[in-house]
Amino acid sequence: MTAITAPAAPAAVAVDADPRIGLRANLRHIGALVRRNVLQIRQDPESMFDALLMPIVFTLLFVYVFGGALEGSQEKYVNYMVPGLMAMMGMNIAMAVGTGVNSDFKTGVMDRFRTMPIARSSVLIAKIVVEIGRALVATVILLAMGFILGLHVDNGVFGLVSAVVLSLTFGASLMWVFILLGLVARTPQSVQGLSMIVVLPLQFGSSIFAKPTTMPGWLEAFTRYNPLSNLADASRNLINGGAVAHSVMMTLMWAVGITVISAPLAVARFRNKT
Repeated sequence: MTAITAPAAPAAVAVDADPRIGLRANLRHIGALVRRNVLQIRQDPESMFDALLMPIVFTLLFVYVFGGALEGSQEKYVNYMVPGLMAMMGMNIAMAVGTGVNSDFKTGVMDRFRTMPIARSSVLIAKIVVEIGRALVATVILLAMGFILGLHVDNGVFGLVSAVVLSLTFGASLMWVFILLGLVARTPQSVQGLSMIVVLPLQFGSSIFAKPTTMPGWLEAFTRYNPLSNLADASRNLINGGAVAHSVMMTLMWAVGITVISAPLAVARFRNKT
């Protein structure tokens, strides 16, 4: 009797663990992840407290504590400080991204995303899109407080909108830095501690709150090379009037440079994090 042999098993098909995702599919994935992050905010409204309350607290605090001492009157200081605070809002909102990414890894959410057939960058880009929305909310509240306290817009709506867009653009570039920090640090608490070490010198060693000419020589030199000073000066001149070409160009160069360096590092770290 002739032995009957089973048919040979088909050769295994190699599956690319990280297939190339088309642009349309990538945008669809980003949209779905943005929706997921927005739903998270709806389920946890307290996560918006920093964006809602921080502009009010900072504006009232700095205007009424430092306004008379630095500019002679609160009204003059409003027109100096509020455009500068737009730079500070973007950085403070950006800090929250790193803590959120680190927390998501602790809960296993990011590990689940990495098993899905989606581009790794789409997870991080969706985070940034939502945080830009939070930064926009904070900026609108900041400007509303500024108008209540006497802010004047001498360059019209176009100058105001340009200042807002520039601040959000620079803030988005900083989010890549804090995402990378969140991927490197071990705990959310360490992310917050390291972020404050980076943020405080940049914020207070800038032209956001006081003119560099009032500072010691060494601090004035640091302030003039501080990217937050360029952003504060650009926003101030776009709103109040003045030369904007140099400060806007320097701010955009900083934003592009920070993104080009930190974004690929963040995506690579996200891909390989254990």
